[in-house]
Amino acid sequence: MHDILPEDQRHFQKIYNVCETLLNFYGFKRIDTPILEDTALYEKGTGLSTDIVQKQMFVLKTKGGDSLTLRPEFTPGIVRAYLEHGMQTLPQPVKLYSSGPVFRYEHPQAGRYRQFHQFNLEVIGEGDPVIDAQIIQIFYNILTELKFKKLIIEVNSIGDNQCRPYYKKLLANYFRSRDAALCADCRRRLKENPLRVLDCKEEKCQREISQAPQIIDHLCEECHRHFKGVLEFLDEIELPYRLNPYLVRGLDYYTKTVFEIFEDTEEGKKIGALSAGGRYDALIKLLGGEDTKAVGGALGVERVLSLIKGITSQKPAGHTQVFLAQLGSMAKRKSLKLLEDFRRVKIQAAESLGRDSLKAQLKMADKLEAKYTLLLGQKEALEGTIIVRDMQTGRQETVKLEKVVKEMQKKLNK
Repeated sequence: MHDILPEDQRHFQKIYNVCETLLNFYGFKRIDTPILEDTALYEKGTGLSTDIVQKQMFVLKTKGGDSLTLRPEFTPGIVRAYLEHGMQTLPQPVKLYSSGPVFRYEHPQAGRYRQFHQFNLEVIGEGDPVIDAQIIQIFYNILTELKFKKLIIEVNSIGDNQCRPYYKKLLANYFRSRDAALCADCRRRLKENPLRVLDCKEEKCQREISQAPQIIDHLCEECHRHFKGVLEFLDEIELPYRLNPYLVRGLDYYTKTVFEIFEDTEEGKKIGALSAGGRYDALIKLLGGEDTKAVGGALGVERVLSLIKGITSQKPAGHTQVFLAQLGSMAKRKSLKLLEDFRRVKIQAAESLGRDSLKAQLKMADKLEAKYTLLLGQKEALEGTIIVRDMQTGRQETVKLEKVVKEMQKKLNK
């Protein structure tokens, strides 16, 4: 787990602002669910055979004996809220987004911590393949707005309960004949859910996976038609994608479309998927609702942050424009009022009111890269004037204290 330090806060805020602006445009509404949920929700929703449930959840017992879990992902909690608050009676689909911390215990992956942050969105109540394509498009647009250039979408269909059981048998037979070449985790996965083997990142397992049967060759007519529709929509909006027949994602509830979006660079490959998701048409019914189609995805904020630092070199909005330097008690009093005057006209001003050393204050103004420093001493305070120093040229001029705010507005707007 990690601290988000002040120098990273602006990057976090930028990511959230871009996400929220786009999702408001697409008609999504914010929902916040509790960080703690009943453990049974994830066991049932995320899936008992998943690594998340078996190895990665932070589970705690309450004094009353209840088993609670720090959320390892958003979707089950949002589906629970959808059912609990009767959202199925609203006009469908219901478009929801959420953001905040999620928690996973074992072996944090690249760009991820045991407490990390996601931006999550769900469309519940619509089964048309155009929605799958739109979800992918939204995440692609978010990353494009954040100045990512070389993005690639990997996409696959993992079928549904009509065609997947047959494919699982094919896969189990294939991997059983290569059992000795698999890692210990994959030998366990093979007994519980052979699809999980396809999600393994171990090099020796990857060699066996590359020759495995592909589910795309064994889709039922409905899943094939749906996936064809998704790809046609992606072609129509000219998004750069490639088929990855072994992409499955690590969650049991997915059906049909699954996707991941990467930055297609060496650094991007090390970090992994920046955004991922898919369709989950069976989850709402599994958690006690009617048969309801749904699709969603999430963006990993820390992963995006680790790459965005390299492409965001400009000064943050709100960086210091004016620095107030003062000497003496009267100057200090007038500086306190002047600071408020600047706040009212939205000029970003900084100060060091607790310091009396002019040298230390000017050093701070340099460090903050202020465009102008205003110097107010006892003499100026008595005369009702202030010295304005241009920090780039070093030129100084004296102006009336009552006119300095308007004067700075003129200078900064040039």
